[in-house]
Amino acid sequence: MHEALLYDKLADSRVQCHTCQWQCKIGVDKFGVCGMYQNRGGTLYNLNYAVVSSLAADPIEKKPLFHFHPGTLAFSLGSLGCNFHCKHCQNWEISSVDSRALLRGCREMLPDTEIAAARQHGCQGIAWTYNEPAIWLEYTLDSAKLAKENGLYTVYVTNGYSTPAALDAIGPYLDAWRVDIKGFSDALYRDLAKVPHWRNILDVAKRAKDKWHMHVEVVTNIVPTMNDDDEQLEGIASWIKDALGELTPWHVTRFYPHHHLADLPPTPIATLEHAYDIGRRAGLKFVYTGNVPGHEHENTLCYACGKLVVERYGYQTRVTGLDGSKCKFCGAELNFRTAEARRGAR
Repeated sequence: MHEALLYDKLADSRVQCHTCQWQCKIGVDKFGVCGMYQNRGGTLYNLNYAVVSSLAADPIEKKPLFHFHPGTLAFSLGSLGCNFHCKHCQNWEISSVDSRALLRGCREMLPDTEIAAARQHGCQGIAWTYNEPAIWLEYTLDSAKLAKENGLYTVYVTNGYSTPAALDAIGPYLDAWRVDIKGFSDALYRDLAKVPHWRNILDVAKRAKDKWHMHVEVVTNIVPTMNDDDEQLEGIASWIKDALGELTPWHVTRFYPHHHLADLPPTPIATLEHAYDIGRRAGLKFVYTGNVPGHEHENTLCYACGKLVVERYGYQTRVTGLDGSKCKFCGAELNFRTAEARRGAR
């Protein structure tokens, strides 16, 4: 248990949390929407500080991040709870509000132990993932500071529902913002994730890029009958191009039946290819199809000369044509973050 970083004390011992965009007003002994912040006697506490439910040394491509340190391993950690309640959640066992009952079944990993474990597993960075890292703010902030001191890159795999204040707290220590844009309508977010107001997700993602110079990649898991219509896909693609830039990667990934959407079929490959075409027509240079190992749109081709610069099959990656952040064949800027690109920028 750790006192929350971002909250106000209100009358009658109530508090208001400012960690995510719900900005919950919480009575004594009550919890926020995420289940991981509790008002105890007029003080707001985070319940999952250093509480780890899941960890692995993952290829960075699994996040998925394709233009960020390709071919490296990220020490990936998750905790408990989430501020979304998605019908198709792949990790619902740890993201459910009821998961606070599982706290005793998790391990404790303090930030210094986390850094040591990342080194021990041969990882070049740390990714907070599996559940929503925004509601693990106090822990991820302390960990990110230590990671940067130790030369490790840092990644949030996020639904994007942080407040600007939470983003600004961790912004100086976070290198990549891998954000889900689940759809482009109020109805979709209400139905799929139980979130009434979602558009500030877009503003926070843009802030991550513009204010904190994070590397941003966008994922849309395409769910049949829910967010596979042209209006939503065109809206997402156009927003990425206009707000984040034409070199921002957009991953359109295949849905598989799960959780409360087990009755739906997997996303047809043709739907993913149609989404790919929508992204390219909108002016995006890098659109990737995901959860379809071996598909041609897993690879990175230089948009200027057409040469293969990164070859992928699932999580296997072979870099063939990068010179820092640029194409080694023609010099075009490809928006890659690599150790070589970082050194070249100094």
